[in-house]
Amino acid sequence: MMSWITEIFSVLLSTIKDVAPILIIIVFFQLFVIKRQFAQLKNLMVGMVYVILGITFFLVGLDKALFPLGTLMAEQLTSKSFINPTTDQSISIAWQDYTWVYIFGACIGFATTLAEPALIAVAIKAQTISAGNIKAWYLRLAVSIGVSVGIALGTYRIVSGTELYLYIIAGYVIVIIQTMFAPKMIIGLAYDSGGVTTSTVTVPLVTALGIGLATAIPGRNPLLDGFGLIAFASLFPIIAVLAYAQITEWLTRRAQLKRPEEGD
Repeated sequence: MMSWITEIFSVLLSTIKDVAPILIIIVFFQLFVIKRQFAQLKNLMVGMVYVILGITFFLVGLDKALFPLGTLMAEQLTSKSFINPTTDQSISIAWQDYTWVYIFGACIGFATTLAEPALIAVAIKAQTISAGNIKAWYLRLAVSIGVSVGIALGTYRIVSGTELYLYIIAGYVIVIIQTMFAPKMIIGLAYDSGGVTTSTVTVPLVTALGIGLATAIPGRNPLLDGFGLIAFASLFPIIAVLAYAQITEWLTRRAQLKRPEEGD
């Protein structure tokens, strides 16, 4: 019990040190640049305490639960006893044998992104500003599908040992081509969607999965191969949202073309 209290207190002190520069900057600009007092100072102070405590417990939870969980799942899904339950464990394993790893990566990417608070906030704001033309739920689904595909492809990259830059270059070439033809109103939102997915819920599990996968697979270096999944989680939502906008625009145009024909 004492070890837990000591660890939480240590993380609390570290969090205060990390948050302090932000507070100093805000206070300086408010008092010396804007030259106004804080409105509802008591509420701001209480809210900041909640933020510091929330970050503290979240960081402790990452270390105690999410990171070990991601590593454990990677180890179990890549173990020879799971992939090849026969008695002969000397049989070599090919990339095709890691199907459940790809499925798990896709599922965990979809589920964590759908629950990502930052994405929910951006989707609701986009729906409000667009007067309902952009549906928050559909935007979240598009981003989640993009992350799902990206994580599945990223786990394949770790298993196969291919170079990361090949996927990233190819992905951004697709993004550039899509950007040339996508509706202008969605481009900025699509690029931002790639950033908000890599937040509090998605990053810990995806990072743990990548490192655990690179650790469990023979011939992989956790430092070289374990990282990079977040890049997939940032890139493929852009492709998915741009594709969602292009498909929606195409369906709208098709419906508009059919209306005159029906009138005739």
